[in-house]
Amino acid sequence: MAVVEASNLVREYRMGTETVRALDGASLTLEGGQFVAVVGPSGAGKSTLLHIVGALDTPTSGSIRVDGTDLSGLTDDEASQFRRTRVGFIFQFFNLVPTLTAWENVALPMLLDSKSLRKARPRAVELLERVGLGDRVAHRPAELSGGQMQRVAIARSLMMEPKILLADEPTGNLDSKTGADVLELLAEVAHDEPDRLVLMVTHDGGAAQVCDRVVTVRDGRIDGRHD
Repeated sequence: MAVVEASNLVREYRMGTETVRALDGASLTLEGGQFVAVVGPSGAGKSTLLHIVGALDTPTSGSIRVDGTDLSGLTDDEASQFRRTRVGFIFQFFNLVPTLTAWENVALPMLLDSKSLRKARPRAVELLERVGLGDRVAHRPAELSGGQMQRVAIARSLMMEPKILLADEPTGNLDSKTGADVLELLAEVAHDEPDRLVLMVTHDGGAAQVCDRVVTVRDGRIDGRHD
């Protein structure tokens, strides 16, 4: 079953008196159980595509369905609920709360969904063990390496058991060895569940090579030769 179905996506932005078309009729179908890289030159529309898939942005025209939900028809509150419960986000700079411990950072999505810390802790600890940080549950971000912080971020992205994880340059702030370890973990996460999709934007050609599929975006369109 397709996790992402995008058809003829157009996204235009106004920049002063100019209209910039970040996406220009992009169409794409992605199934679960895959680790997919989105590559292309700067300004090609990669991040715009990722933001639309994650309901962080809306297309000017075209249609987008993610995990069976038509995103174009969502209200702001529904889009917020969708992002919080159906999508996991992983960022280049980790986006961890410095005053919280590793397990509290992992539990944060559940707290935002009005669950108590006490109820969230067992699941958060389980996920930290899953990403190899069972001995770091009480450490704060300042006490962790870059690779460990990214592993905490990956664990956090899994807290609500989403079918789709969106990773924006997840190795961009890591050395090559640590980045390779994070990519291996993301591949494992994608393949653990038959209907889970990990979609990663990257400028790193080596990172793309470890993925199951590479999607190239050029001038706002999906390059069918790499689709």
